Amino acid sequence: MKTTEIKEQVVSGKYDALIEDLYADPSLLDYQKQRYAGALDKYQTLFGDDEVSIYSAAGRSEISGNHTDHQHGCVLAGSINLDAIGIVSKQDHVIKVISDDFDIKPIDLNDLDKKENEIGTSEALIRGVVSKLKELGYNVGGFKAFITSDVLMGAGLSSSAAFESIIGTIIDGLYNDMKIDMVTIAKVGQYAENVYFGKPCGLMDQMASSIGGLINIDFEDPQSPKIKKVEVDFEEYGHSLCIVDTKGSHADLTDDYAAVPYEMKKVAQFFGKEVLREVDEKDFYNQLVEVRKEVGDRAILRAIHLFNENKRVEKAVSSLKNNDFDTFRQVIKNSGDSSYKYLQNVYSNIDSDIEKLEKEKQQIESDISSKKNILVQLYADKVTGLLEETEFNIIKSSNTIEIEKLNVRLSELDSEITSLKTDKNKQIDKVKLFEKYRNLSDLNKIVLDAFINKIEIGKIDPLTSERPINIDWNLYST
Repeated sequence: MKTTEIKEQVVSGKYDALIEDLYADPSLLDYQKQRYAGALDKYQTLFGDDEVSIYSAAGRSEISGNHTDHQHGCVLAGSINLDAIGIVSKQDHVIKVISDDFDIKPIDLNDLDKKENEIGTSEALIRGVVSKLKELGYNVGGFKAFITSDVLMGAGLSSSAAFESIIGTIIDGLYNDMKIDMVTIAKVGQYAENVYFGKPCGLMDQMASSIGGLINIDFEDPQSPKIKKVEVDFEEYGHSLCIVDTKGSHADLTDDYAAVPYEMKKVAQFFGKEVLREVDEKDFYNQLVEVRKEVGDRAILRAIHLFNENKRVEKAVSSLKNNDFDTFRQVIKNSGDSSYKYLQNVYSNIDSDIEKLEKEKQQIESDISSKKNILVQLYADKVTGLLEETEFNIIKSSNTIEIEKLNVRLSELDSEITSLKTDKNKQIDKVKLFEKYRNLSDLNKIVLDAFINKIEIGKIDPLTSERPINIDWNLYST
């Protein structure tokens, strides 16, 4: 059906029941009708009055289970009625997507290899999704699409997962008769985000977005996660999930995110395991002193969060099933409290410190400018005779000294900001290095060069016959 025909039917109310069912809120009906009609108009302006299909992928909200999925833990999550919708038509060999006002570069299906210059981009997500689907043996093909999303950016609703899910669903609908199961769509989205986009996320975001509803997921076997629907009507308890647009951005937080699974896995590796789900909690506490010496304080706190958060998920699910909403609310409160105190992912420490210093720098620059303007005015007053020479020199000297002091502090701030940014980049480099060689099978010179800056070999001690060897590792403290 062409865009003009579908728009007429949307506006006339033909799909009102479907829209109300999809968004579960009758008060949103008029807004969504206008939104769909606007998206159809935009597609027609961009591409013409084509035969099109419409696809949707929801945002998601984690209810309980913060940063547990990448440790093969448990999650309670739900899709929300903020989503990405796509107006789509087939075309050969090329995927062309315009997402709201963002003109994404075309993806040639003859070249689906990972591109280093696309890391962190929408192009990477599209290329990664299509590449993995093709690798799994599914049909892939070109399309052109206008996608618009009201999934808030930077609000913890996983706008990237919604984008990955809608791309996978479009390929499914256009070329596979909607026969790809949603768990596979989720795994493909995770692959695209991990490998092509460069963010080492777990599977929870994509799973909640693609499957929909309120679900309890156990990732003990991430290849076959156990998924259970949790039936609850929050309105019965007089509660609703409220989403706040903080105007935040995750653009610079990929490496802060990556540090969480990295540090948790360091704890697991102490016990010879890959992830914390495989570590016995009693063994962890029995060897806590030794583990702390090996991995440091923050990794220990994050491991404590993981062990307790898995138990909180189980308690949250059981309390909902038993209509014990008071216990459920307390579990959610405890989860947030743990995320702040133990997981420590509420804000970025380095970025916060840098932001404070940069604000101080801006204030000092403003003060210097003001004092220079005062000197200009003083000189004008001296020339016109409003200020005596002696008075001018006294005030000028005082102002000049203050400006010099401010310039000294300005120089100190530049050094402090540079040092903090260098520390952050070192942490980023370390995380990326371990992620790159996470599944190392062979040790060779390339790997050694990546981890070691230099090796200094000293002279043999004639008394002990020992030779000192100092290894300068390409690693930095977190």
